[in-house]
Order: sequence, then structure tokens, then C-alpha cells
Amino acid sequence: MRRIGLAVILAVGFVLAPLAVKAQPADKVYRIGMLERTSPAINAANLEGFRHGLRTLGYTEGKNFVIEYRSADGRDERFPGLAAELAQLKVDLILTRGTPAALAAKRGAGAIPVVITGVGDPVAQGIIDSLAHPGGNITGLSATVTEIYPKRVELLRELVPKAARIAVLFNMGNPAIPPQWKEVEMAARSLGVLAQLLDVRKLEDLRPAFDAAIRQRADAIVVGLETLTLANAPLIVDLAAKHRLPAMYASTEFVGGLASYGVNYPDHYRRAATFVDKILKGAKPADLPVEQPTKFELVVNLKTARALGLTIPRTVLLQVDQVIE
Repeated sequence: MRRIGLAVILAVGFVLAPLAVKAQPADKVYRIGMLERTSPAINAANLEGFRHGLRTLGYTEGKNFVIEYRSADGRDERFPGLAAELAQLKVDLILTRGTPAALAAKRGAGAIPVVITGVGDPVAQGIIDSLAHPGGNITGLSATVTEIYPKRVELLRELVPKAARIAVLFNMGNPAIPPQWKEVEMAARSLGVLAQLLDVRKLEDLRPAFDAAIRQRADAIVVGLETLTLANAPLIVDLAAKHRLPAMYASTEFVGGLASYGVNYPDHYRRAATFVDKILKGAKPADLPVEQPTKFELVVNLKTARALGLTIPRTVLLQVDQVIE
């Protein structure tokens, strides 16, 4: 009898053990901190992508999770203070976008788990140990930003075949940007094109940068994707149109631009919700490999092309994922 009783106890124990690990308090409301480059209004598509991802995993906002949103409003120097603020709120997890935000969270979040998005090379930037084994309390999604700049330059040259000089709008104060500039320089050189760096570090630098591009006879422009440029995307698109500079962007967030090639960021955020779910259920960030994007999207705006007097080559149209009329 004792043997039977022990067997029953062990069997019940084995059944309940996994449930004990996975079980969460029924009335638990998780506080998710979001450390972002721009306001919720500007970041609406990505924010909805994240919320959608959580909803499909069974979460209901206001019932079992709330979002503590903090925006740097286009200024990287604000990230450390915002990260500290989220840490003081004792959020259960922090979601970040971009290298400066990820570094600020790494330095200021303490033991709070961090899910990254939009980081070009998290290993080189010292954010994680490796993609397969992140280590520490950080995991998430890499954007593979740096490696695809040559493709952007190549596409822009196809769109503007006679381009001899390409301006490049980059914030060189962002530690992720210098490697991207090197990639652009090499890609331009291989195509027989001169790359002209426009180093912009604050809002007031943007208009003079475009003026400089025109003075130096730039035929087109590549626009980097980071806190400053994203926060001022409408202005940058307007300046490109005003100066009649065909522009290649890294994200569809630059609405109205000629073309963009890069990650689908709303989908990126939807996938980030899976990491959040696993961590809230007990997984350790150190054990969750960082994902890399497997698909990049080319979007071309025909209305902008017509305004610039450009005809989209067939070689580009064959690669296009979305055409905006």
C-alpha cells in the first residue's frame, strides 16, 4: 500500500510541477516599460504591432498588463534618465528600440529583463554576449541594420542611374552609425559614386545639412534610421522633396519618401511580444537566442517618383514588395 501511495504522490507531483512553474497569479497586472525614440503618436504602427502580438498570446491591456511608455522625443541623451525612471517604477520588463536605448537600459535597468528591437549589431555594441547565448538579462531582435546599407545604396543608384554624388544623412554621435557609414562609403565607391557625409546631431542641423547637400551637388540622399531622424521624419521627407533629392530610407515610417528598404518594424514589434510572453512566464533572457530578420521589404512611392520626374526601372519593380500610388 505504501508503494502505491508513494507512486500516486509522485505521479501527482510530476503533473503539478510544470503547472507550478508556468502558473501566474490570476490578478497579476504586468507593467511593461517601453523605452522609445518617439512619441506614441509617431510610433503608433509599431505600438499597435506590439499590442496585437500580446493580444494574440492571450493578454488584455488594462486587465493583465499595462504599458509605461517613455519617449526620448528625438534626443538620445534622454535615454539614461528615462531608463532610470522605468527602473524606479519597478516595471516587470523593458522593451527598447535602437542602440542608445538598449545601452541605457543595460546600464540603468539593474536586474529588470530587457527585450531589444532595432539594434543593428548588439554583439559589437556590447549589449549581449552572442546571438545564440545573449547572457545577462537582455534578449530580443536584431535589425541587421549595418549589413543592408550596401543594398540601399545599390537600389538608390538604380532609381537614379546618373547619380554621381550621394549625400548620406547620419547622426555620427550614435555609436551604431560609424560602421554604417563605412558600409555606405565602400558600396558607393564600388559603384563609382562619391558619398558625402552629412553629420546631423540635433534638429537644428537638418536644414543646413540639406543646404550643404545641394551646394555640393548631391544627386540623391540616403537617410539613416535612428532617434533624431525618426523623430523628425516628416521634416526630412519635406526637405528632400523641397530640394528635389531622391531619397532612400530604412523604414516605411518616413511616409511620403521615394523608397525604403528594410525590416517591417510593426512585425518586428509583434514578434517582440513573444519574447515578452516567455520572460513573463519565467524564461530567462540569457537562454533566449536573439532573432535576426529573415525578410526585408522594398517599398516605392510612385507619386513621389513622378514629382521628381523619375521612372522606376523594371529591375527595381521586380524587387518591390509594396507600391504606393
